[in-house]
Amino acid sequence: MSYVEMPGAKVPIRMWTDPATVEDGALQQLRNVATLPWIKGLAVMPDVHYGKGATVGSVIAMQGAVCPAAVGVDIGCGMSAVKTSLTANDLPGDLSRLRSKIEQAIPVGRGMHDSPVDPGRMHGFATAGWDDFWGRFDGIADAVKFRQERAGKQMGTLGSGNHFVEVCTDTDGSVWLMLHSGSRNIGKELAEFHIGVAQKLPHNQGLIDRDLAVFIADTPQMAAYRNDLFWAQEYAKYNRTIMMALLKDVIRKEFKKAKPTFEAEISAHHNYVAEERYDGMDLLVTRKGAIRAGSGEYGIIPGSMGTGSYIVKGLGNAKSFNSASHGAGRRMSRNAAKRRFSTKDLEEQTRGVECRKDSGVVDEIPSAYKPIEQVIDQQRDLVEVVAKLKQVVCVKG
Repeated sequence: MSYVEMPGAKVPIRMWTDPATVEDGALQQLRNVATLPWIKGLAVMPDVHYGKGATVGSVIAMQGAVCPAAVGVDIGCGMSAVKTSLTANDLPGDLSRLRSKIEQAIPVGRGMHDSPVDPGRMHGFATAGWDDFWGRFDGIADAVKFRQERAGKQMGTLGSGNHFVEVCTDTDGSVWLMLHSGSRNIGKELAEFHIGVAQKLPHNQGLIDRDLAVFIADTPQMAAYRNDLFWAQEYAKYNRTIMMALLKDVIRKEFKKAKPTFEAEISAHHNYVAEERYDGMDLLVTRKGAIRAGSGEYGIIPGSMGTGSYIVKGLGNAKSFNSASHGAGRRMSRNAAKRRFSTKDLEEQTRGVECRKDSGVVDEIPSAYKPIEQVIDQQRDLVEVVAKLKQVVCVKG
C-alpha cells in the first residue's frame, strides 16, 4: 500500500497502515506530536502502537529540536543478522544443546559478564575506536558515572523483554544468525536523566503532553543530550557486535566439521536520532521503532518468536524519510497478553522452535504481535524483501 494522509495541526500525518486499525491512544499521541512547533514531518509505520510520549513505529522530523522520549529509553536498540555457510541439513534434530551453549556464552535478562569482554581476544573483531569510545565515558552525564563498571560488564549481553538471539533458516535452507538488543541499563539511565531535564525547561511548559518535552538547538542541554545520545547509540552497536562475535564462536565450536564461514553483518538501529536533509532543510530525524531504509540499504524486520523475520533492502522513499518498520509491532500490551494467553498457548504457537515456553515469556507470544506478513505488505513502497527467515532456536532474556 501507499500511505494514507491524516490532517495534523502543523504537519500531515502520513500512515503506512489503515488508521482504523490503530488504537485510539496511539492516534492521539500522533496528533499530539503533530502539534510540536518544531516539527517538519511525521511518518507512521505499519507496526505503530502506543508508547511513552510518542508511538512506537513513528518517524519524527524536526528542525532545531529533538524529543528524548521520541527516541525511547533503549537508545540505539536495533538488530543484527549474518548469513552463514551452514544449511538446515547441518543442524541436529535436537537443538536444545545449541540453545544452551548460546545462553552460556551470552548473558540474558539482567545478567552480565563476570568481567568486561576483551574485544582484542575476539575472532575478527575490529578494535579500532574501542579505547576512544570508552575514553569518552568521562564526558557523559555525571548522574550515570557510577554505572561505569556495570556498563562494562553488560557490554555483550542481551537484556530482557522483546530482545532475542536466534538461529534461523531461510527459504533456500541457509542458516542465519540474528539478534536484537540495545544500550542496556546505561542507555536507559541516560535517557531517563535527560527526559527529566527536558521536562523542566521553560519552553516545554505549555506542551500538550509533558512526555514530548524537547531540547532546542544551540543550548547547553541539547549539546549534553546529543553527546550522551550518540555515545549510547555507539554502545548499542558495540553491544550487538560483541554478542554476534560470541554467537559466531558458539557456532564455530558446535559445527567444527562443517567449518562455518560468515557473510558481512547487517546491522540497523531502530531507536535513534540521525541528522538528515529533506526538502532543502537540515533535520533531526528521530526513529522510534523504525529503521532507516535508504535506497539499497539493508535492514531487518523481525516478526515474533514463532513467526519468522525478513531481511529487506530500502527503496529510499523520501515520503517516509527513508524509513520502514522495525518489526511486526505489538497489537496488545504485555499485561493484556499475560491475561489472555497461557503457557499451553505459547507451546502451540512456538511449536518447532527451540525456545523458552514458560510463564515468564507469555507476554512475547506470537499472538501479542501483528501478523508480520501483513506489516511487510503494507510497506512495499518502502522496502523490498531479500530473504524470509524462520527461527529454529530463539533465546529470550
